[in-house]
Amino acid sequence: MRSFTAPLAFVADLVCVLAFVLIGRTEHESGTALGAVLGTAWPFAAALALGWALTLAWRSPARLWPTGVFVWAVAVAGGMVARLATGEDAPYSFVVVTGVFLAATMLGWRGLAHLVVERREKRHQAA
Repeated sequence: MRSFTAPLAFVADLVCVLAFVLIGRTEHESGTALGAVLGTAWPFAAALALGWALTLAWRSPARLWPTGVFVWAVAVAGGMVARLATGEDAPYSFVVVTGVFLAATMLGWRGLAHLVVERREKRHQAA
């Protein structure tokens, strides 16, 4: 089960990053061509992968604490550093929106997963 859960959890985190990029590019009318989306997403996707590696997230990928929080923090901070290193800007408002959106989505799916598992366990115990 764990080997199946980890890849799905990584994909869920990656979908959060891609959703952030697509929504942002659409809102700012920056275009959603594949190359443009990948150009914006890669710093955060790379930082996400780094966050997974640093936290050994595959061991407990759906845990909110500490896995989710640290993966989120590395994804946001690392993504900003990578953006700045490539000459892109990272104004304060962008950092805040990025942090809030990725927290809501990356931590949100983990919180929902926890509630679903908890509910199933309660039903199983009651049966």
